[in-house]
Amino acid sequence: MRPDEKTNVLLVGSGGREHAIAWKILQSRKIGRLFVAPGNGGTQEFNIPISATEVNKLRDFAREKKCFTLIGPEAPLAAGIVDSFESEGLPIFGPSADQARLETSKVYAKEFMKKYGIPTADFRFFHDTQPAIDYANRNDGKVVVKADGLASGKGVFVCSNPDQAERAIRLILEKRIFGNAGNQVIIEERLPGREESFMAICDGKKGIPFGTAVDQKRALDGEEGTNNGGMGAYSPAPKIISDQERFLREKILNLTVENSRFRGFLYLGLMFDEKNSPKVLEFNARLGDPEAQAILPRLETDLLTLLYDDESEGKMADVELKWSPDYSCTVVMCSEGYPENPKIGDEIRGIEAAKAMERVLVFHSGTVAKDNSFFTNGGRVLSVTGLGPTKSDAATKAYEGVSLISWRGERHRRDISQK
Repeated sequence: MRPDEKTNVLLVGSGGREHAIAWKILQSRKIGRLFVAPGNGGTQEFNIPISATEVNKLRDFAREKKCFTLIGPEAPLAAGIVDSFESEGLPIFGPSADQARLETSKVYAKEFMKKYGIPTADFRFFHDTQPAIDYANRNDGKVVVKADGLASGKGVFVCSNPDQAERAIRLILEKRIFGNAGNQVIIEERLPGREESFMAICDGKKGIPFGTAVDQKRALDGEEGTNNGGMGAYSPAPKIISDQERFLREKILNLTVENSRFRGFLYLGLMFDEKNSPKVLEFNARLGDPEAQAILPRLETDLLTLLYDDESEGKMADVELKWSPDYSCTVVMCSEGYPENPKIGDEIRGIEAAKAMERVLVFHSGTVAKDNSFFTNGGRVLSVTGLGPTKSDAATKAYEGVSLISWRGERHRRDISQK
């Protein structure tokens, strides 16, 4: 790329993560035109009416507009969008469908970790209900039950007794609440400790850390309620990750990249025990949501230049990213009924007032724009991010922004960053 050359970007996705990526990409000195497919209310001026899994249409559009393409969510990765683009020589950043199996199949990921000695929880996988229940009972029901495939962050059940484990197994294998994603269940030992998120950007040979965060997944205050896509996050994570960074890079990250040839954003969900030793809970083959909304506002490096100039393998090993010393806190505002049955179509008030605040950012997820107003269009509606010199200051800013926004039935957790 010439120093003065501008780049058109096609960003695929429609959530808060994608709005945060778009916001960051637009700060690049290299940006030409931005297109978001299909986008949301917050990216309305850049949206094009192509869904994230219409691979052929996206490929044709990228070719016509001469775009570099960046993928936000997991579904198009599973559909093979990277393979399709690369087969025609179109520039795109992300893992192939085979590499994305680290996320799209928990069975594959667990077997991968076992094969290459990557620390993770003990596990068994089952196709049939009764053997799964028997195994859970042998562990007193203190297990984690997971659907094998993609379940939009809702396919994990942390169980404390046999009744909870049996219910989770039956929901997945018999009730088929996740469809084909529940053809198998994984039953893991339940690990005690502290959960953290560790992102990396990978070039097929090595990975470099791309920010840390704590994602608070439970629906209710005090880490109660069901797991879901995430109710908030803060960044950076506590010092526990930086203390273990060499181990994470050498024994987890680089082993994973080298043995999968992974290229793209890689998310490691980690559990640290009382000795601060990490085990991998899960991989994601993309940036986390809402972690991206907390991490990207702290990134001072030009994201587009990083991704596009370094698209060939082996160039990232010596890259050093620049980060703001600020803390960030992201609070997710949800529709009534989320996650089971979110209500949509309610008018949202106060977004502009929150956006006008200093050190507050508002990222859209489940919104649609109509007649100069925004309306709810999904379960997780907005992510409000505050920035400050301390974690407490960042949380205060985030909640000040949240307090200005309202719609019928809105709900959010009131303890993000207090974990």
